[in-house]
Amino acid sequence: MSFAVAPERYARFMGRYAEPLAAAFAGFVGVGAGANVLDVGCGPGALTAHLLSVGAQVAAIDPSPPFIDAIRARFPDIDVRRGTAEELPFDADVFDAALAQLVVHFMTDPVAGIRQMARVTRSGGLIGACVWDGPTGALAPFWDAVHTIEPEAQDEALFSGARRGHLRELFEAAGLRDVEEKSIAVDVVHPTFEEWWEPYTFGVGPAGDYVQRLDEDGRARLQSVALELMGSGPFTVTATAWAARAAV
Repeated sequence: MSFAVAPERYARFMGRYAEPLAAAFAGFVGVGAGANVLDVGCGPGALTAHLLSVGAQVAAIDPSPPFIDAIRARFPDIDVRRGTAEELPFDADVFDAALAQLVVHFMTDPVAGIRQMARVTRSGGLIGACVWDGPTGALAPFWDAVHTIEPEAQDEALFSGARRGHLRELFEAAGLRDVEEKSIAVDVVHPTFEEWWEPYTFGVGPAGDYVQRLDEDGRARLQSVALELMGSGPFTVTATAWAARAAV
């Protein structure tokens, strides 16, 4: 799957959900003004922007060069590094909190990534992560359309953290205790079907990869099925995520 895409395209694909999710997620973890926070898998900066807006100090890391370039241009005064969650290039006990929004399900080794987040966080600090729920997350309507045509198509429901209790299991496997998990949801209004559909053609993530693999007829058929399911708009997508938090 690819995240080596223009940040503007990623923002149109996922930022429309990630930005409102950031506020709900940070509120659930309990991060606010004055906290020194690491944004793990920062992307173009949806969570970083929210954390800065509430007065937190933020460092950020992501493996995607276009995203790193974009967030450095957007926030030139913060520490932004290229790297992965599994090998965080930060000293131990540096941060008050380490957060991973919509990242755990793409980690090569989620337990190692969460363990690294705990390593760089001071004792008593907070670890938080959230992942879209498989059947009711932001991308669920797209995969519903896919499954109408191809019932056995692999969606994102089996990814790490995308079901009740799995983030808790991953946190506990990484050595964290007293893990709290809950669902959080955001409502996103799409004015037209075309505004909702077009970002799926940008080649972002598993959904974008699926569309890219289709021939012209296959894309047209999927678009037609999705239009029948979603309507011409406006319509609201209620996107549900699982979130977990624990103290180090």
